[in-house]
Amino acid sequence: MTRTQIQLPEPLFYQIKRIASARDWSVAELIRRGMEAYVKTMPETELQDAWSMPVLRRSGGHLADPATIYPESDATEKRHLAT
Repeated sequence: MTRTQIQLPEPLFYQIKRIASARDWSVAELIRRGMEAYVKTMPETELQDAWSMPVLRRSGGHLADPATIYPESDATEKRHLAT
């Protein structure tokens, strides 16, 4: 197994930590499972195109335009700050 480091926005990290805790998994296990699911949904044709920042839609694991995701992450951050 390869060890790596990633940087996550704090609101996302807290959500991941909460979900992992609810399932009695480590954060690393949740991220591994999420990446395994992502790889399974990635169409082979998209792997050959020019690289762009991949963003998962909440409902299905398919790529989305990052410009359309900012409002969702802003809302997540506002919810986190309100608690």
